[in-house]
Amino acid sequence: MTNRSIEASPLFYARVAGFGLLLMAIFAMFSNFSVLEGLIIPDDAAATANNIIANELLFRSGFISFVIVLILDVLVAWALYVLLKPVNKNLAMLAAWFRLVYTAIFGVALSNLLNVLPLLSGANYFAVFTTDQLKLYAQVMLLVDAFNNGWLIGMVFFGVHLLVVGYLIIKSGGYIPRIIGIFLILASAGYVIDSLAHFLLSNYADYKTIFQLIVAVPGVIGELSLAFWLLIKGVKVQQRQ
Repeated sequence: MTNRSIEASPLFYARVAGFGLLLMAIFAMFSNFSVLEGLIIPDDAAATANNIIANELLFRSGFISFVIVLILDVLVAWALYVLLKPVNKNLAMLAAWFRLVYTAIFGVALSNLLNVLPLLSGANYFAVFTTDQLKLYAQVMLLVDAFNNGWLIGMVFFGVHLLVVGYLIIKSGGYIPRIIGIFLILASAGYVIDSLAHFLLSNYADYKTIFQLIVAVPGVIGELSLAFWLLIKGVKVQQRQ
């Protein structure tokens, strides 16, 4: 079998998409939970800055992991487009573009974190807080907030991407199990609702756990189910062509 025939096989793209989705989940969970959730303390700029200073390597690792996620997002958008275009080429292209727009927005948001360490380079760990130092810590929180806000905007586009992908899966006639498409549509609603709630509800923190469950449950089930199905059962994709 030639390299050209391997690359043209739907199984090849299924493996690329599945492996990409699985790796993204691993790197994103590391960056989000081990780094951002572990180091950033909401409404406490000094504690956040000191956590980052004391765990600089961890912070840098989280940033690199997010960059890897960006690269994988592009690969997954490409692979899913190839896999879903037999169902509806125009909608598959639309889904890919929404994911790429999300990736671009997330990349711009991520650049805010790139400026955090240079800003803290002159700060002293656990030093007596001066006015200038407090201002510097406040600037760090502004960068972190800008990253979070940009990510939230991007998640609206990502939610629409999942909506279109879920619809295509449902309409594929068993090309990919319809139940996965249903969970992806539920996940898309969760992402959009959570993002809008951040901007619309001044007391979002009071309902944070509820919104996290709305996002996490269908998102984890839908996206990981798609990843594992493409990796393990992706050979069935070949039956489409």
